[in-house]
Amino acid sequence: MTEQSRVLILGYGEMGHAMEYLLKAHQQLDIWEKYPQGSFQSVVLEDAASQADIVLFCLPVNPHREVAEQIAPLLKRSCLCLSIAKGLDETGQTAAQIFAGALASHQAYALLYGPMISEEIRAGRSAFAQLGCDDRDLYHKIRALYDGAPLYIEHTSDITGISWSVILKNVYALVFGMADELQLGDNMRGYLAVAAMLELDRIVREMGGLAGSPYHLAGLGDLITTATSEDSHHHALGRMLAREELRGIEGEGIHTLEMVSQHRLFNTADYPLFRLIQDIVRRPYEVQKSINEYLKQVYS
Repeated sequence: MTEQSRVLILGYGEMGHAMEYLLKAHQQLDIWEKYPQGSFQSVVLEDAASQADIVLFCLPVNPHREVAEQIAPLLKRSCLCLSIAKGLDETGQTAAQIFAGALASHQAYALLYGPMISEEIRAGRSAFAQLGCDDRDLYHKIRALYDGAPLYIEHTSDITGISWSVILKNVYALVFGMADELQLGDNMRGYLAVAAMLELDRIVREMGGLAGSPYHLAGLGDLITTATSEDSHHHALGRMLAREELRGIEGEGIHTLEMVSQHRLFNTADYPLFRLIQDIVRRPYEVQKSINEYLKQVYS
């Protein structure tokens, strides 16, 4: 039997609940929530952080830096910080970049990205992810952490590649929701999948990731899940945009568009489908016409 680890789960939203479901049978859990709801009793962050073998960041990416800097002096040297956050913070940085800057140089960190819908995990269905880390021993440590749980994990050392794949797939998922709302058909969905993946691969390489990185679980796998599931927030946002609705248009993909533009992370003019989505989010009017004009331009 694998020795228990003491895991501190940061954040008790949907993914915090999902990680609790996966780990509670075999690991010792502490759960911290900044704004606890109902009868839930949060642990004291500083006390739990000093005892943790693994700190699991089930938080949006924006609070990562503040929390990481707060607990960094308290962590055991052997403690691993693990994030599932799929977004950019207000400075345009990924979770991996935040960890690299906020944690001590000796402190290990990793990223866990892939098709992991919270509702399906809590229903006992399988989930899949890539673990991004430099040390293969850390991969085996995380594999052992989830031993017996229906979360199947692959290793990659391409931290930059999976970070940008999983972040940008939320942007591309929006156009699938638009197409479904406009009833543009399965042929359109097939085209969008190819166009999105070609652009994703180019952007990932521009940002320093490896060619082909987006064609794995953190990219293609998570894109299919996010772009086609009726339970997906970003698919629902795409539908809303196609209906020219403006209220409630928020989420990681929307924020990513803002950060890419604000910090000029790459030239969006080089990526026509990305630019189409960006333009529609800024001005969601006559969406079908915008898509038709995009297609004419691509195939002119």
